[in-house]
Amino acid sequence: MRRGGERYKGLPPYMAEIEEECSVSLRQLMVNEGLIPSPEDDKKRRSVIHMLQRIVVRWIKIVAWKRRLPQHHINATNATIIPYGSYGLGVHGSDSDIDALCIGPFFATIAEDFFIDLRDLLKNRSEVSEVHCVKDAKVPLIRFKFDGILVDLPYAQLRVLSIPNNVDVLNPFFLRDINETSWRSLSGVRANQCILQIVPSVELFQSLLRCVKLWAKRRGVYGNLNGFLGGVHMAILAAFVCGYNPNATLSSLVASFFSTFAYWQWPMPVVLLRDAFAATGSPPGLMPIQLPCGGRQYCNSNVTRSTYCKIMSEFHRGNHLMKGYLKHGFNWNSLFEPYPYATTYAWFVKIHLSAANVEDLSDWVGWVKSRFRSLLIKIEEVFGLCDPNPTEHLEACEKQPNIVYYWGLHLRSINVSDIEPVETDFLKNVNNSGSFQGSVGGIQLSVVQASHLPKNCKDKPVYSRHLPGYVVGYEKINDRDAESTDVKC
Repeated sequence: MRRGGERYKGLPPYMAEIEEECSVSLRQLMVNEGLIPSPEDDKKRRSVIHMLQRIVVRWIKIVAWKRRLPQHHINATNATIIPYGSYGLGVHGSDSDIDALCIGPFFATIAEDFFIDLRDLLKNRSEVSEVHCVKDAKVPLIRFKFDGILVDLPYAQLRVLSIPNNVDVLNPFFLRDINETSWRSLSGVRANQCILQIVPSVELFQSLLRCVKLWAKRRGVYGNLNGFLGGVHMAILAAFVCGYNPNATLSSLVASFFSTFAYWQWPMPVVLLRDAFAATGSPPGLMPIQLPCGGRQYCNSNVTRSTYCKIMSEFHRGNHLMKGYLKHGFNWNSLFEPYPYATTYAWFVKIHLSAANVEDLSDWVGWVKSRFRSLLIKIEEVFGLCDPNPTEHLEACEKQPNIVYYWGLHLRSINVSDIEPVETDFLKNVNNSGSFQGSVGGIQLSVVQASHLPKNCKDKPVYSRHLPGYVVGYEKINDRDAESTDVKC
């Protein structure tokens, strides 16, 4: 990567002072928004990882004994846990879950040993609750709560007898002859480790990533399943900007982030490493972003025509706002202002998902969301551009647990009956695109006017600590400068 000049090079002293003040105010905003976890919270997460490590070591010894391995092999074998995702990158918040990869040796299978034996070990722990096996995802995993913290635990199987606790997942020795599922499971950990090795300053990268993730969530362009940018996409884009501005301040990195990607010549791929050439042929998708860990792999992307337009619009908005970040009176809150869905669109597709209980709802919503791209493409065919707002609402008057989405439509006049063939097509896709192993819930699609939206759609959602993305109340955002907020439930 290119190396920039000294920090503040070319700036007069007073401008350098303003630059630093902007960075300080942005860091304070991050603290005010709860983006920085407390020392107690960090200690709790480290404890969870430590206990999970002890559990998988015990598990692998049991599996080795069941496989009737020689005693010296049982003594020598080992499995390990490696955090990744937001926690692995050090950008998690106090309410974030933990993504942690379990890596086991050649004799421990995912179908029997991981999804049965390890699941049973977890279920028997007093600290563990709500254990679910998600077997039909692209990256199969066990999802559970450990001391109240949600954990997603996928599995990778390496062709060795014992996994070192500090295993180097970038070393080709450990990657030889592994299966496709293990390769996909390892991609997140490998991407994390590559990024942290590449960026000039880990602390600045972490701060930038926290900021742009907050921006993406507030502006409704975060969430891979809804066709937007996911965590790994945001991390690579942030690392790219850091690599080209190694001595920049935090505020100038944010400005550079928007100026870079507002005018990026998509579908030219974003590539972190100079020597990581793209694969032959056209890069996949509308916004290709290459994984930094070799193999010429790209991030999984669900971007469609609609979400591409929304993302680019928000890049340009951010770039426009950041042009004035060194001017007197600049307010960071304007960049992170929640997207005004209720006043932007006249019509919305309402997606109502329900199940018999909260546990079934979690599984059902995860399954349906994994098929959202097909729904979005069908809506584009019938109604034109659509803004699939990732925010999840609930209808409190309903007896069954439910989650409701409202996707904005760009049309000003609509035939509401046009949603019927869309619903029929989506139901077929959900029922025929795999073997859902949970309890099948309900799906209802309808078209509603903006006047029929929940009144609290104009407020900032407050999410459940127990079901990710599940809205339990709303926080007033009318007065962003107020020191205290009012939560309505």
